[in-house]
Amino acid sequence: MSKAVFKSLALASTLSLTTLLSFSSHATIVEVETSHGNFKINLHDQTTPKTVANFLKYVIAKDYDDTVVHRLVSDIVIQAGGFSFDGDFPLTPISTDSPVVNEPVYSNVKGTIAMAKPQNSPDGATSQWFINYKDNSTSGYKLDTNTGGFTVFGEVIEGMDKINAIASLNICNLVAGWQNRQDVPMPGYTSAQCADSSFVPGVENFVTIYRVAIIDPTVVTDGNLSSVKNTSLSPTDSSGSSGGGSLSYFALLTLALCGLRQKIKSA
Repeated sequence: MSKAVFKSLALASTLSLTTLLSFSSHATIVEVETSHGNFKINLHDQTTPKTVANFLKYVIAKDYDDTVVHRLVSDIVIQAGGFSFDGDFPLTPISTDSPVVNEPVYSNVKGTIAMAKPQNSPDGATSQWFINYKDNSTSGYKLDTNTGGFTVFGEVIEGMDKINAIASLNICNLVAGWQNRQDVPMPGYTSAQCADSSFVPGVENFVTIYRVAIIDPTVVTDGNLSSVKNTSLSPTDSSGSSGGGSLSYFALLTLALCGLRQKIKSA
């Protein structure tokens, strides 16, 4: 790796760390700006600290900017944070850091945001997240217990109507060759076009996330939320922490250095 690349990575890591420290370790509100409207999320910094720090690391690095909502499970979730559309298929995966420890403190009820992860991998979450637009805690996919419980780390406090509108979009079901995805929400895209593997859609046929921005880093912004705790797990059901305490500056420094090391290794 060249010295120029190393210096760029080091500078990026330093800037990210400075920003993280300036926001301290308290509750945060972010706004997700999309092609189909914006919504705001209140994060649980103090009770799911590792997960929030992981999410904000991608936010600060602008990794979520110009990505797409790549999955829509009807009546269940919309999922994002993993891919961008660069004018052709397959969708382009974003760079990810090391997985984060599971923190299944809260229940996957309607209006919550949680980390996505591979099946049977409790501590496998990296960058992808989803919004529960119905109560998925104990019915259907049983997200409070499945795979050690899916970590809810915030709640939608504004714009749930925009999420419901996204959830009503058509899904492209015949997508052989598109990373075997059969659940991409694609506005303005017909079934005939979807079935034609040679037909490439435009950016207007996706729900684009323009950016995720921190809009309120003040202390304990989640104090007025009526958060539902996940009581479905026994202490041995998840390998993750059950929350408690805010992140220290040392922990944030460790996260930043780990992120830099990961990027240098993959460069």
